[in-house]
Amino acid sequence: MSNSVSNTPAQQALRQVRTEVQQQTRILQNLIPPTVSYTTEGSVLVIGPEDLARLAADKLSSMAGCVILANEAVTSQDEAHLERVMAAAENVETYYNKLLSVKGFLGQFQVAVEHNGSAAELSLVALRKAHFDLILDLSREPVIQLEMLPPGYFYVGQDPAKLAQALEELPQMVGQFDKPRYVKINADICAHYRNGVNGCNRCLNFCPADAIKSVAQQIEVDPYLCHGAGSCSNACPTGALTYDLPTPQALHSYLHKLISRYLEKSGVAPVILFHDATQGAALISSELPGDVLPVELEEITVAGMDHWLAALAWGARQILVLNTAATAPSLTQMLQGELSLTNTLLQEIGQPARISLIGETELLELWPILDSSVGWPLTVPATFEADSKRAILFAALDYLNQQAAQAKHRLPLSNVPFGQVQVKADGCTLCMSCVATCPTQALQDGGDKPALYFVEQDCVQCGLCEASCPEKVISLQSSVNLDQPSRQQRQTLKEEAPFECIRCGAPFATQSMVHRMLEMVGTHNAFSAHIDRLKMCGDCRVKDMFEEILNDPEKQLR
Repeated sequence: MSNSVSNTPAQQALRQVRTEVQQQTRILQNLIPPTVSYTTEGSVLVIGPEDLARLAADKLSSMAGCVILANEAVTSQDEAHLERVMAAAENVETYYNKLLSVKGFLGQFQVAVEHNGSAAELSLVALRKAHFDLILDLSREPVIQLEMLPPGYFYVGQDPAKLAQALEELPQMVGQFDKPRYVKINADICAHYRNGVNGCNRCLNFCPADAIKSVAQQIEVDPYLCHGAGSCSNACPTGALTYDLPTPQALHSYLHKLISRYLEKSGVAPVILFHDATQGAALISSELPGDVLPVELEEITVAGMDHWLAALAWGARQILVLNTAATAPSLTQMLQGELSLTNTLLQEIGQPARISLIGETELLELWPILDSSVGWPLTVPATFEADSKRAILFAALDYLNQQAAQAKHRLPLSNVPFGQVQVKADGCTLCMSCVATCPTQALQDGGDKPALYFVEQDCVQCGLCEASCPEKVISLQSSVNLDQPSRQQRQTLKEEAPFECIRCGAPFATQSMVHRMLEMVGTHNAFSAHIDRLKMCGDCRVKDMFEEILNDPEKQLR
């Protein structure tokens, strides 16, 4: 296929089908989404070289308050330039204090400076207010070093075009502004921290806005700093962090309907093109090849492995993810890792590497990319239903495997949230500390029977079980098991007969636990005379103690 056929009748017909399907299919959104509100009065702190800061502040006379923090030397000694500077912003106070820190967001910026030998809030010193509402930063390097900057912070450096745009936008940032809460947290299934043990930290490593923190051993997302990048929910292996606009279920449902309806109307396997809602959306036009279905997301990292694989299983032939200059570098790095892993899995099960990260240049020349996938084997659309991120991912992977190589081997991989828990059975006492900390119930006890069971598909390799094991007999082995039955079945890691009370015969502990106690304290003087009590249940142990007292009342006194 080439550019010469981009406007053929066949392509025009496919574009018409795409338009009809897009009009019929919508992502179900929460009609009343939870939001957070920013309130500002318009106080602005201008940071940077004094000359540039004064010239900028002179154009912000309509703001409720303006303060300059001169943190760099003037940029020019030209006399005419300096005269303009001296005449500008005559009523704006300038401070030369050493800047210590800047944190916050629109309406709540805390700026700490060195003042009279100690740290002080510049807003209190300059305006007698607890905070600044807005910051205009003209420094050579931004004073807030984040890939996604907090709302209300305008970093322009010394770029005249960016400065002009900021000066136009700042007066509009007065009043109350609402923003969605993009992410929800289910602490019950979070694998970050349990029973005093640290486990998974994946979400903490991928937030470009630094909106995620571990507070009192629990993951918290600051909704005022969150940009809705979706990288945290993408990285979360348990589904404890979920995106809310749209929800994972809504996006899956939309993809299923979009692909199914297009296939039904056209008979052509479509290509799904994920793009962001700002710069990516501006690049999408109706002239896209007719078999390409664009899907708009807040950020391209909102969709992950489960969405890509599910879309392929439902009949898409290829997944493209449009990466633009607006995408934070850490998000691009994350995507590259996820795409590499997913394509590796596809190739292991006999499928082509169907997922690609493309740039703006490739978007303009899509035909070669589409040509390469036209001859790929078609997938009979799946009909599976699943209700969780992990279940959908494996259901799609297993279905695509059945359509191709039907592979059953294990693929060793490092640093992936899939794999095995291995237990040295001889050293395990079945204390069940691992079961108590497992957030996904991948590890299960035997109920009335002393046993430890494991379901591999549910294991996210968080390490909580390994860290909490008092005997240190647990180890993790990250890998992807392509054999569906063995991955989903309940495996027995250890089981043994219960230890029965030597008096009443009731089972009360595991054999290994009692034997371990006998080894540890059986030879100690305090226990040597009563070693048999360690072999009794709680009731019989108490009875034995009282019988001894009744038989020899003075023994306690001795």
